[in-house]
Order: sequence, then C-alpha cells, then structure tokens
Amino acid sequence: MTVVKTISTLLLVGVIATSCGDKKKSESTEMTDTTAVAVDTTVVVETPNIVGVAAGNDDFSTLVAAVKAAELVETLSSEGPFTVFAPNNAAFAALPAGTVETLLKPESLDKLKSILTYHVVAGKFDAAAVTDAITKNNGKFTVTTVQGGKIDLSLKDGKVMLTDANGGTSTVILADVAASNGVIHAIDKVVMPK
Repeated sequence: MTVVKTISTLLLVGVIATSCGDKKKSESTEMTDTTAVAVDTTVVVETPNIVGVAAGNDDFSTLVAAVKAAELVETLSSEGPFTVFAPNNAAFAALPAGTVETLLKPESLDKLKSILTYHVVAGKFDAAAVTDAITKNNGKFTVTTVQGGKIDLSLKDGKVMLTDANGGTSTVILADVAASNGVIHAIDKVVMPK
C-alpha cells in the first residue's frame, strides 16, 4: 500500500507541477505575444500650381505682386495646363525707372493683364518640346500667347530665345520648373506685346 501511496503522491505532484508549468508557459506567451502593425510613413507632397511655385521662389516676388495686382491669381491657379515664360526680379528691374510701380496701380490693370498674359501660352511645353518645335520649323517656332499676341521662339548658343512683337528679346535662363498645372521657364527680360 505504501508503494501505491508513494506512486499516487508522485503522480499528483507531477500533475500539479505540469499544470503550473503550463500555466506559466501560457502566461508567458500571453505577455510576450505582440501584433505587428505596419505604419505608412510616406509623405505625399503635391507640387504647387504655377502661382504657388512662383510665390515659393524669392526671385519671382515682383512677378507674384504683378499677378496679384492684375487679378490673375485665380486664372493661373486653374487647371490649365499653361507654359509661363516668367520674368525674374532682375528682368522687371531692367525696365525703365517707374514702369513697375506704374503698372501696379489700379488704373493700369488692363495694361498689366495684357503684359502678363503675353508671357503665358496655353498647353504644357517643356524645354525638350520647345527645342524640338524650333528645330522642326527651320530654327523658329511662333506661339500664340493667352493675350492673343505672338512670340517667336528660336535657339541661340543652345538657349531658347523669345522675340516679342516689338523685336525685343529675352533668354530662357531656367527651364522646366514643374507646377501642377503646367511648367515655368524663367526668362531674363520682360517681353512686350504690341
């Protein structure tokens, strides 16, 4: 009987030890069980429209002021697409003294709109497309601006040149500035319609 008691006691101790071990193992699994969560940290940055791009570049501050004064912000922020030959601050500064100040006055609204829209072409034409069009048209490609006037585009020393209706010229000094509704090409002189 002692042998039976001893065996029973050993079995009981084994069952208790095993169940405690299982309980610890179960608790341990519950405590260390983690769920992996994927977090997308990709930040999507939208390209601003033409007005936003120009406003974000200090070298176009005069142009932005003129666009606001001419009430063209909404137009140049629309879907487009547009190609803008954008005079930089130095181009506006090269105009005769007092010209910019006079153009920014409310009474000059129509003239300012005419000048600014003369720098805009409907459609998106990157530098490669412009160069290709010039080459395929015997060195000169004429575009009609949003203002209604025409500008001749040509190449000189590998750079795109603009010739306005008065014979004035300007050079593209920075091409293919992307905008959500078109493209901007910075130019070194203000071109003028007739």
